[in-house]
Amino acid sequence: MIWQLTQMLWVGGVWLLHVGLLPVLGRVGLAPLLIDEIAAMLTSLLVGFSSACVVFQALVLVQAEGLDSLWRDIRGQLLLMSLYACGMFLAVRLGWPDANLWQVFSYLVLGFSGLVLVLQPVPGWSSRAREAHP
Repeated sequence: MIWQLTQMLWVGGVWLLHVGLLPVLGRVGLAPLLIDEIAAMLTSLLVGFSSACVVFQALVLVQAEGLDSLWRDIRGQLLLMSLYACGMFLAVRLGWPDANLWQVFSYLVLGFSGLVLVLQPVPGWSSRAREAHP
């Protein structure tokens, strides 16, 4: 249940920000510069929160499936990709703030790896299903 909760928080938040909140702010009639400022602030906060959730999910995966699952399991690989995307986003934001395309690319990698992660089974459930059906 912890896996699904953290996954819902960060993957849902990443997509809700750019698919839901920012277009609504544009339709409400806020000034474009204000929307850009809100987007920059919320995106940075959300990526930081996502990195904490990804680390927490990696700990849940390691506890359920073992340390090798970070490299051998698709869920572990997606978590490592998401963590790398968070790190790349924050490093570019702090070190090279004019590189907006790199920030967008990192955010897209984070969002799509989260979407693929949502399609994967919860750790622990897949091994129980294999034991039930020999």
